[in-house]
Amino acid sequence: MKRAEIKLIVDLDDNNVPEKITWESTDAANKDAVPVKSFMLALWDHNYKNTMRIDLWTKDMPVNEMKKFFFETLQTMGDSFLRATGETNIVEDLRDYCAHFAEKMEITK
Repeated sequence: MKRAEIKLIVDLDDNNVPEKITWESTDAANKDAVPVKSFMLALWDHNYKNTMRIDLWTKDMPVNEMKKFFFETLQTMGDSFLRATGETNIVEDLRDYCAHFAEKMEITK
């Protein structure tokens, strides 16, 4: 069995607000830690039948980038949901909502 490890490193200020976030993976071509401004991690707990989440962003994450991050996350969640379930109709609805979201948030593709 192959195993890969994904590591997230969060540097906090004195008030526990993220100042710096980096991630690295044992399976990545580049073994250096990669700096990021935000991440969303969702895990399904099979025993309790619920989702555990961690959403973090650095205090210097620009709002316009956060809007785009949410837009792209919603888009890719639709892609993942389609691959996992084959539910094309609801994914089309989600894509329609994403277009609406992008328009309301004034995000250009």
